[in-house]
Amino acid sequence: MTRKRTGGSLLARLQRRRTRRKASPFLIRERTLARRKHQCPFCHRHIEEGELEKNFFVCPECSHHFRLSPRERIRLLVDPDSFRETDRELTTLNPLDFPGYEEKIRRVMNITELGEAVVTGVGAIEGWEISLAVMSFQFMGGSMGSVVGEKIARAILAGVRLQLPVVVFTASGGARMQEGIFSLMQMAKTARAAGRLEEAGLPLFVVLTDPTMGGVTASFGMLGDVTLAEPGALIGFAGPRVLEGTIKEKLPDDFQRSEFLLHSGFIDRVVEREKLRSVLAFLLKAHTRPRLD
Repeated sequence: MTRKRTGGSLLARLQRRRTRRKASPFLIRERTLARRKHQCPFCHRHIEEGELEKNFFVCPECSHHFRLSPRERIRLLVDPDSFRETDRELTTLNPLDFPGYEEKIRRVMNITELGEAVVTGVGAIEGWEISLAVMSFQFMGGSMGSVVGEKIARAILAGVRLQLPVVVFTASGGARMQEGIFSLMQMAKTARAAGRLEEAGLPLFVVLTDPTMGGVTASFGMLGDVTLAEPGALIGFAGPRVLEGTIKEKLPDDFQRSEFLLHSGFIDRVVEREKLRSVLAFLLKAHTRPRLD
């Protein structure tokens, strides 16, 4: 008996696959704008956009923390009109001549209105000046390519140069595969920059948001003097499905979530978004030496 094939001819299946690939950048936009559908993905409560923004983009029913764009994060965090963006002109090249990479970067830039997967600059939190880096998961999964690593390293070294504490918000799926070894080199670059900051006696505060995975976790993401995380954030190196397939065991339901890492001693505190600004202001006051002008 001949088993009947489903899904149409080979040509039809290839055409559908090609269509899905072309449509993939728009899925980024759907994830970016998902909350505008006014429905929490966890409890499915319908939420008005104004109510959600008033509640720091946290579901009032189940406390699910929606992912933020860098601009939204900066607006909620720093003092009004205090943020000055740096290194905005840095743009991604294609060092390995990876097919379609340049076109993909252009499409994602148009969708997210960002130049790369991190925004850096100098701002202030309750009057305390900081060097700030905020990553964006909406930009190619927050993957750390050459420009992302360079901008984060520059933001940390700006703290050394300007004698400022550094605050980094992470959101990443890991290294950017289209840049191969150049992407992996950013782990060493950012870690060395964090070492320079420590040598200068200046603090690095890292806030892990959902998700923070791969090379970001394995480098500067775990090098903060104080490491905070938002509730429910996925944090780790390899994902839980990969680990389960490797060790052939069922992992706990909350494995690699911020609360699990807090209990295991990997991070210092889980902080709800509405309290992040005040907690960071307290840390800045406690860890920053007063200037002798």
